[in-house]
This record gives sequence, C-alpha cells and structure tokens, in this order.
Amino acid sequence: MRAAILDAYDKNGRELAVRDAPIPDPGPGEALVRVATAGVNPLDNMIVRGEVRLIVPYRTPLVMGNELVGTVERLGAGTRGLSVGDRVFGRMPLAKIGAFAEYAAVSASALAKVPDYLSDEEAACVPLTALTALQSFELMGLHPGETVFISGGTGSLGAMAIPVAKGLGLTVITNGNGASEERVRALGADRFIDYKKESYAEVLADVDGVLDTLGEQELPAQFSILKRGGTLVSLRGLPNGDFARRSGMSLVKRAMFGLAGRKFDKMAERRGQTYRFVFVHEDGAGLERVVGLFGERRIEASVDGVFDLADVNAAMAKVAAGGSKGKTVLRIA
Repeated sequence: MRAAILDAYDKNGRELAVRDAPIPDPGPGEALVRVATAGVNPLDNMIVRGEVRLIVPYRTPLVMGNELVGTVERLGAGTRGLSVGDRVFGRMPLAKIGAFAEYAAVSASALAKVPDYLSDEEAACVPLTALTALQSFELMGLHPGETVFISGGTGSLGAMAIPVAKGLGLTVITNGNGASEERVRALGADRFIDYKKESYAEVLADVDGVLDTLGEQELPAQFSILKRGGTLVSLRGLPNGDFARRSGMSLVKRAMFGLAGRKFDKMAERRGQTYRFVFVHEDGAGLERVVGLFGERRIEASVDGVFDLADVNAAMAKVAAGGSKGKTVLRIA
C-alpha cells in the first residue's frame, strides 16, 4: 500500500515520504479499514516538529495521520460492533496513528459509523473537532441550563462545539469577528460578542465553564469571567499535572507537566477554580454520541481543500500556513 511516512523528527518541519508500506494485519479487537479520506490537522505538523513527544513518544519511521474515513475490509479476532463493509470514521488511537495510508488497522472502539448524509470528504472534518468538543465539556462537568463561554468560537472548532454544547442543554456564549455573528447564531449560540465592539472580559461574569481556544495571553481574562468553583478547559495552554495523571503518565512526567502548568493552576486556585488541559483521545462511542446530539440538525462540515495522497506535503503546508476556512482533506482511495 502507499503511505505518507515521517522518517525523523525535525523542529523546523520536514516533508513526508510517500512510499510503499506493508498492509497492516488487524489484531484482536481491531478492524482493517480501507481509507477513503483523512483529515489534515495542525496536530500533524506538531508531530513532525516533535512538539508532542512528551505526551506521545512516537517512534520513526511513522505512518502519519490522526483521523480517517473508510470501509471495514476485515476484522481481527474477537472484534465486535462492526461488520465488513461498514463505512466508519474515527480519531486514530493515540498510541497507533496512521490515517495517511491506503489501509489502517484500527481498534474498533475508536470507530463509529458515518451518518449517510456526510460525504467522505465531509466526514473527514468531524472526528477530532467533535471529540475535542465533547471531551472538553465532559471535563467541565456542566449540567443542562448552565453557561459555557467558547472563546474564538467562529472557527471550525466552534462550528462543532456550539451545536454539541446546545445538544447537552447548555447556554452558549462566544466571541469573534462580527461578520460571523449570523452563522454562529444559526449554529445555536445564545449570545455573540463582537470583539471589535466590546470585550468579553468587561461584559461577562460568573459563567460556569470556559473552553479556551486562544491560549496563554487570554487565560487571565478568561479566568476573570469564570465563576468561583468553575472549570476552564484549554486547547492552547500547557499540559499540567492533572493532565498527566488523567493520561496515566509516569511519575517523572507528572512532575514535569506539574511544573509546566503550575502557572495556570495558580491562576485558577486564586478563585477556587480548576484549570484543565485537553489532548483529544480516541472514542468511537463518544463520536456516536456527538452524532446523536445533532439529531435532525445534522453535522455541518466545511471542507477548505482536497489533496491526493501524493500531494500530502502541499496539504501539510497549507495547514501550517493558517487562515483555513475549513478542513484540509486528503483523498486516499
């Protein structure tokens, strides 16, 4: 089979090699998936640069790719819940990525069946953002009727997180460029703050949870609007000791991440709040839950560009350049 392979880490980035590789055999509990499409994400470039080695120490050569769409070709011993011919999608298991290939052996527990209304290209936009949103809200422990602020919710993550939050019964506030207000409200946002006209830190207070998509510079302001006892979940801050414990890391890594995230823990502790970092993990059942939360609304997926596997490096460069208006997708089959 053809696959896009990282031969060595490079902090300055490097091109992947597209070459032949053995078709993997599905192990117990796994499915062999013939890959149709794969999503390309900033995470893929971070892996190339070695920026997640402390979280997931991948060995090279490494078949790249974190989310896929495809058809089940064969089942490993004892694999349940799937049948040959099922059209599936999922976030690849953290310990075993490899979506940028014609075939992938994937744990059945990481996969869910694709809704018929999504094309292969559209479906490739879903797993990482859907699970990031769901896992973030689960970490907040919010209840129906409570309020969540999603910072910078006009991008692709917001397009998924807002409907998921509404499906969970939450009141949703977000901010961004005013040109996106109508679209964001159509997704379900209850309140929109145009950052060019007013500051969310000046008009909000005592929200129950915050989903941070903006990073360290905005964290003080985001903590300031969070209620005492509330939880802020960050996609852009630093991992902390809580993250290392939840991930089952060694005592050494717990200590390292404890030091790295201590500044943010202290910000939270001043008002009895909680800081949590999320690094999305595989969860087929969670993906099925997200599909159910959308119900008749249907998942809306925005594809910004489609590349063939042979052009994977152009796709990676496009994502690295930023400014995308949707997901960059590889067409594999």
